[in-house]
Amino acid sequence: MNTAWNLSSGPHIRDSWTTGFIMRVVFLSLVPAAAVGVAVNGLHALLVIVLAVLSSVASELVFDKLLKKPDTWLDGSAAVTGLMLALTLSPSTPLYAPVLGSVFAIIVVKCCFGGLGKNFVNPALAARCFLLISFGRSMTVYQVDGVTAATPMAELAAGRAVDITKMFLGTAGGVIGSCALALLIGGLFLWSMDFIHGQICFSVLISFTVFMGLFGGQGFDPRFLLAHLFGGGVILGAFFMATDYVTSPVSRLGQTIYGVLIGVLGAMFRIFGSSPDSFSYSVIIGNLCVPLIDTYIVSKPFAFRKAAIRAQNGEKRKPLLKRIPKPVIALTLIALLSGIALSGVYALTKDTIDEKRREASSAAYRAVVPNAESFEYADTSELAGQVYGTDYGRVYINEAVIGKDASGNVAGYAVSVTTAEGNDGDITLCIGVDADGTVNGIAFTELNETPGMGMRCGEPAFMDQFAGKNVTAFKLLKGGGAVSDHEIDAISGATVTSSAVVNAVNAGLDYCSSVLRGE
Repeated sequence: MNTAWNLSSGPHIRDSWTTGFIMRVVFLSLVPAAAVGVAVNGLHALLVIVLAVLSSVASELVFDKLLKKPDTWLDGSAAVTGLMLALTLSPSTPLYAPVLGSVFAIIVVKCCFGGLGKNFVNPALAARCFLLISFGRSMTVYQVDGVTAATPMAELAAGRAVDITKMFLGTAGGVIGSCALALLIGGLFLWSMDFIHGQICFSVLISFTVFMGLFGGQGFDPRFLLAHLFGGGVILGAFFMATDYVTSPVSRLGQTIYGVLIGVLGAMFRIFGSSPDSFSYSVIIGNLCVPLIDTYIVSKPFAFRKAAIRAQNGEKRKPLLKRIPKPVIALTLIALLSGIALSGVYALTKDTIDEKRREASSAAYRAVVPNAESFEYADTSELAGQVYGTDYGRVYINEAVIGKDASGNVAGYAVSVTTAEGNDGDITLCIGVDADGTVNGIAFTELNETPGMGMRCGEPAFMDQFAGKNVTAFKLLKGGGAVSDHEIDAISGATVTSSAVVNAVNAGLDYCSSVLRGE
């Protein structure tokens, strides 16, 4: 008689379906969303998908060969990871991003933890978060019809209306896999065939919707709720990411709690967070809570009576604190104390920080409009935080002031502009313009670029190029050699930062001439 035991990682699902068969079905269920993404966004989106899938499969193949492991890449799980990652990326993302992300997902998150069945978080989402942290600027650039634009979620966060129909059909911009209709078709198919657990996907959607309705500020307005459901990766996360067998609980009650946790966290990040496209983080946090959920929520076998077993063995029920592992208590206390400390520091310093920012802005206004004795704030409410124009990238007009001399005459104008096109984050500057349209100069209030490169834009050698010029717009010369008033020499090795600054200045000039000066 064969007495050998077969050891494998949990969860253990007894069924005739093989891993390869399940992965092929999941892959096919994602194809409609991928097809719509390619049809809407073009060849570049297709290249992102192909590179992500091939890089994922190749990474697992190389890992298996180098470590002389079985050919696990044949089960199709790597291809599914690559496709999921690609669907969470912008259609205009650089082609190195899907390659690096796929390698990170397979090698670091999956293979280094033992391979299929042993990864502690969803590899595709972990890779997306890795790319967001490492290449934040290139990962958050989205284009619609070749023009840089905000995602529907960013539009909602700014309080503007969005086209729900376009979001449902996947033509409103955003990530490649943004077609809610195609994702619903694929997700509902998996659920109807019992490939995924309805306790997870539907508890995510319901809890997310309820929380948004209660705390989103617009009640249970159907258009508001549908806009949030159709955007930001909610459907993709609920049906395809959160339902991953490896990183989701085993028991039905545990799956429901897990889904509610993800839905509530996703809604909280959507309402109170700074990033509107942050649903990935809620799924990752849910993944990290799965071991704790499975520890304390275990399905009881039929006729099992825990109290009777304890009484039979002479055991007494331990107090709650003794039943919770000490590391869990320690980590909870650390997180609680850290949160209280950070909240306290923020509350204590918020007014001071705001005052310093106002002082910095006032100093910048006086630096660029030196002849002004006083300033009057112009009405910029019509901008409502929108991207200014279509020729300057992601540039925002923060505020504008009119400088007046001692006699009450206009001495000049100052416009505060923020561009999100910097190499290492946002850049905020003030541009000062005389009453006749001559640029007095620029002053930075936020510049956190690379030292020795982008930070050189804050040096007089670069900033003084704008002063004393009466032009409608400036032109950046990447190779240097500026001779005309409207030409600006870029900083060597910092073309991205230089271009962002010139675009911001041009946006401020345009606003000043078209609105403040009324030309």
